[in-house]
Amino acid sequence: MLYLRMFNIKYFTMEKEIQLKVRKDLDAREQHTILKLKGSLISKGYTEIIHILDQDEQFHINTFETDGDKSGEALEYIAAFIEQENLSGAISIK
Repeated sequence: MLYLRMFNIKYFTMEKEIQLKVRKDLDAREQHTILKLKGSLISKGYTEIIHILDQDEQFHINTFETDGDKSGEALEYIAAFIEQENLSGAISIK
């Protein structure tokens, strides 16, 4: 009798770190819209988690990793979202 085993092989791709510089003193609309951006980055599969660190008294740095294959697409999505929602004074790609 011949037994075959199937192995679950995970392929590793180079991940790229993306950083967003977010102003701390946001109005309610900006806060809501930036949360919407972060949620959509997760739901679109660009990342699973976004880390938030203090840069200084004025800014947070939001960092996430994405597959190298998707990094260009993620950056384009973020840039378009910032422009469409008029958030250039609140958030930028670092």
